[in-house]
Amino acid sequence: MEVQVVPYDPSWPSRYRREAALLREALGDCLVEIHHIGSTSVPGLWAKPIIDILPVVTAVEEADRRRAALEALGYEYLGEFGIPGRRYLRKGGDHRTHQVHLFGRESRDEIRRHLAVPAYLRCHPDAARDYAQLKRRLARRFPRDIDGYCDGKDAFVKALERAALDWWETAGPGKNL
Repeated sequence: MEVQVVPYDPSWPSRYRREAALLREALGDCLVEIHHIGSTSVPGLWAKPIIDILPVVTAVEEADRRRAALEALGYEYLGEFGIPGRRYLRKGGDHRTHQVHLFGRESRDEIRRHLAVPAYLRCHPDAARDYAQLKRRLARRFPRDIDGYCDGKDAFVKALERAALDWWETAGPGKNL
């Protein structure tokens, strides 16, 4: 899989909304809320052109029962895929277009982590700029090595998550939750 980091595309929010509508229908009444997450949800941020979506459901077992409906939308259903309590789905094969990180509402810490980082980047343009520069540099260095690309981001992303979660709880949207 080629590692491609591209300039922000103003069509990403509408692509999210179209896909979210399909997911709402497939998940039905077990869906609690749905969010556009990841770099494509941050205006102006360079990103891999893959829309990340976070549906929160009443329980992941309810989503498991709707697996066929999600696969009918073209998703590959990969289970937890390294994060306990998550259901990870991807669409587009080698030319991935969407990724779904589905959690039950009881997974508050994971949900908060996935929401805090893009919210932080939207409010901290210097952090977003530094992250974009790192991603661009790594994509040039590892154009066909997704593991190398991800390993190169690891320390930055961990520090970013810590800063985002601290901000989320003290000054950001989470302070009133």
